[in-house]
Amino acid sequence: MDLAVIATTFALILPVELPDKTFVASLVLATRYRAPLVWVGISIAFAVQSLVAVTAGGLLSLLPTEVVAGAAAVLFLVGAVVLWRGAARADAEEKASEQEFADRAPADVHGARVVATSFGVLFLAEWGDLSQLLTAGLAARYGDPVSVFIGAWVALVVVGGLAVLVGRALLRVVRLGTIRRVGATVCLILAVITTYDVVRLLTG
Repeated sequence: MDLAVIATTFALILPVELPDKTFVASLVLATRYRAPLVWVGISIAFAVQSLVAVTAGGLLSLLPTEVVAGAAAVLFLVGAVVLWRGAARADAEEKASEQEFADRAPADVHGARVVATSFGVLFLAEWGDLSQLLTAGLAARYGDPVSVFIGAWVALVVVGGLAVLVGRALLRVVRLGTIRRVGATVCLILAVITTYDVVRLLTG
C-alpha cells in the first residue's frame, strides 16, 4: 500500500465526482430517506464500482508498459475534455439529474430497503462513469490496485457524505462548472505527466 498513490487517486477522483451524477443522486436520496442508511448504501455501491474499476485496470497493466502508459494518458485526456466541455452546462444538468433520481427513489421505503435502494440507484448511476474509467487508468498506471482502490473509494465516500450532509448548501455557494474545470485541469496534468512517461519509455 502506497500513501502517495492513495493521495493522488483521492485528489483526482474527488473533484471529478463532486459535480457528477453521484453527488446529485446522493443528495436526492438523502432528502427522501434517513441519511445514515443512504450513506451506507451508496458506500457499498462505491466499493463495488471501485473494485470493478481497479480489476479492469489490473488486467490492462498486464499489457506492455508503453501500451499501459499510453492507454492511461488517453483516459486522462478524455477525462479532461469531457469535464471541461461539460462545465458550461453543469448547473442545468444538475436540475435534470435531480428529477431523474427522484423518479427512481420511491417514497415509501424504510430500513434495509433504504440501503438497498440507495445501493441500486448509485450502482446504476456510477456504472461506466468517468471516475470509474479514471480509476481503471490509475490502477493501470501505478500497478497498485489496492492503493488506487482505497484512494478512489474514500474519495467517493467523502463526496457521498458531503452530498448527504450539506449537499444543498454546498450547491448554493459552489458552482458545479467551476468544480468541473478544476477536475479537468487535474486530469490534463496527469495526461501530460503520463505522456511524458510514454515518450521516455519509447526513447529509452
